[in-house]
Amino acid sequence: MSPATERVLLVDSYDSFTFNLAALCRRAVPDCSIHIIKNDQLTFADLLSYTDYFSAIIVGPGPGSPDIPEDIGAANHLWRVDNTHLVPIFGVCLGLQSLATQYGGIIKRLPVVKHGQVSVVEHTGGDIFKGVGVVKAVRYHSLHADLTGNEDLEELAWTFDNDENTRIVMALKHSKRPFWAVQYHPESVLTEGGGIEVMFNFWCLARSWNAARNRSLLPWDGKASTVFGSPWPNLLLPSISKYCTDSRTVLTTTLHLPDLNAVTICELFNVTNDKSPFVMLESAAAPGRYTIIGCLHTTSPHITYSVGNDFLHLQQGESCARIPLGSRDVWSWVSAFMNQRKASGGLSNLPFWGGLVGYMSYEIGVESLSIPITAAGERPRHPDMNLVFVERSIILDSNDGTVYLQSILEGDHKWLADTTELLRSAAQRHSTPSTNGTHSSVDARATFSLPDGETYKSRVSICQEHLYAGESYELCLTAPTRITLRDLPWAASETQSPSWERYKLLRKLNPAPHAGYLRLHPTTLVASSPERFLSFSRPPGATFQLRPIKGTVRKGPDITRAVAEKELRGSPKEVAGNLMIVDLIRHDLHAVVGQDVDVKQFCTVEEYSTVWQLVSVIEGKVGDTVDAPDSHRANGALGWELLRRSLPPGSMTGAPKKRSVEILRTLEDSERNVYSGAFGYWCVSGAGDWSVTIRSCFKYDGRYSCKHTTEAPPPDDRAEEWVIGAGGAITALSDPEKEWEEMLIKLRSVLRVFGYPASREN
Repeated sequence: MSPATERVLLVDSYDSFTFNLAALCRRAVPDCSIHIIKNDQLTFADLLSYTDYFSAIIVGPGPGSPDIPEDIGAANHLWRVDNTHLVPIFGVCLGLQSLATQYGGIIKRLPVVKHGQVSVVEHTGGDIFKGVGVVKAVRYHSLHADLTGNEDLEELAWTFDNDENTRIVMALKHSKRPFWAVQYHPESVLTEGGGIEVMFNFWCLARSWNAARNRSLLPWDGKASTVFGSPWPNLLLPSISKYCTDSRTVLTTTLHLPDLNAVTICELFNVTNDKSPFVMLESAAAPGRYTIIGCLHTTSPHITYSVGNDFLHLQQGESCARIPLGSRDVWSWVSAFMNQRKASGGLSNLPFWGGLVGYMSYEIGVESLSIPITAAGERPRHPDMNLVFVERSIILDSNDGTVYLQSILEGDHKWLADTTELLRSAAQRHSTPSTNGTHSSVDARATFSLPDGETYKSRVSICQEHLYAGESYELCLTAPTRITLRDLPWAASETQSPSWERYKLLRKLNPAPHAGYLRLHPTTLVASSPERFLSFSRPPGATFQLRPIKGTVRKGPDITRAVAEKELRGSPKEVAGNLMIVDLIRHDLHAVVGQDVDVKQFCTVEEYSTVWQLVSVIEGKVGDTVDAPDSHRANGALGWELLRRSLPPGSMTGAPKKRSVEILRTLEDSERNVYSGAFGYWCVSGAGDWSVTIRSCFKYDGRYSCKHTTEAPPPDDRAEEWVIGAGGAITALSDPEKEWEEMLIKLRSVLRVFGYPASREN
């Protein structure tokens, strides 16, 4: 059988590492064609009728147990086909457990859960381990197969747990049929020796078995194509015109004004008037560099969307249009919107020339996972997509004090000239407003509603039971804190914004590289996030980068880098948590960009203003195999598609993502809303940068919004309710008491903005 004719069917059990496995397969057999289906996409009878189209099948990993039919689907029956339908099969994790149970094995719980743990695997040196040396394998499982007394399966590899007292099967083969499987994850970034080597050996064995039986593939036809679609990578972006009808030129003025800071400039541009929308994305601490201030005008396009709707709202000035989406979803509508607003001619060193700025909620990511969204209850809902199109902007470079004025409006030279004069005058006066909050938050009467500690700790234990049962590897459990402020002394003023004062205090107490002040009615977001989620550079040749943070140590007199390294890199819990998210992110990137994904940095301790953090960096680039026209690459639609597919952030859900989100929705009492989504920008140049919405607070205020998008405002305009979300990644190694303490620590920096007494935080 010629390698060029190889076609592979990968059966996905709703895992978050599936595309990593596809990429490993492609590396082992570069010319193979890989088709991916869900395990419940076809009945077994239907699936059986297509096996002769494929050289081999991979039964991939996934949450749950092979003893539960809904977890494994049609894949469970592939091991029992009659001889006329035999095809070589390779199982991974759940796939191995499925093979074992079909031939008399039983599923048991591990004595010690292994999620993101590396084990040394011993093996026979034959079959799929032929020529393989030492294997250090990543394990993601809490269940294992026990083969006592089974004569049809042969053990190929094993490891020892529980202080070497318990032998755990790590690889199997069937004695008569072309079936092989491994319990560990060969596709993980940290697996050594048992990854591509084992996959290549499987293909050699599969080819030999097919050749010995003169097995040939059915020619690919329209029937198969209809069922299985295009091979991976098969990115099919919405059909949009490759011609831009509104090609703009970026006008730029450069000023050297080192005495001006972000607060000064914002207060020159209507930030203190709560009636007006306002957006700023600030690098308030290293390693951030650029701050983006949007200079909105009365007709700046404002897009809002709520999950479950078949329409969005587009507001421009007093006009607010309800726009049906028709056959499109909101993501493709926004992509087409941006395709009509490309621009060129901006300075290459600047990250942003103009474009969309705003946030995505956690729930819009849940919707993308095809998980039903429940009603939000009596509380008014924040829009799930809330974006404004910025045509005038100011960029501050914190490295050298340079200020850049930009406009993508045609002939907008007068605004540039007027703004230049305004900023120079402000710098000459040396009258920089205070960068701290000028009004104490305790001027208002505050009521605090924190999560109940005992309830949270009990839910940590419930999370762990799900982990022990094989339902997830990690669960990011969160809970909201609500603050009600009454009798605000300056609430009615158009020259003093309570939320802006709160932001100034937050940036002082918790300076962060990904801070932001977004007032996009009805939502106001005050953010001090340490975590970049996704950035994508300008095409052509765009690089897509994600920087997950898992592992944080607060700075202190005794917390040196050496101490932080020991507490973070030296912690199996922290490294395992980071590894799980790294592998999940690799999967998300492989889904969009194809083969070219690389971990540039793994579990490096980085220093920030107030903390040490364990950070990894994963990058992807678009390969030639990605089916996307030049217009999609030019306007950054691939980055937008990656954002859609990557939400909610894996660091805020756990893995596998879909099952983890489903579990968390049973344990959390309300929607997360803005918290643990993402905020940032999509530039008219095709670049984008989005941060995880953590260490943040937000409020709902419908008084100044489009009348079609909000409910009636509260009767008391001197009252506000703010929400702070916080939580932590629960693993099998978590201690409920310590998880509760960690959540309180995360709350503290934001709670202090509202005058919460430190003595009450425990």
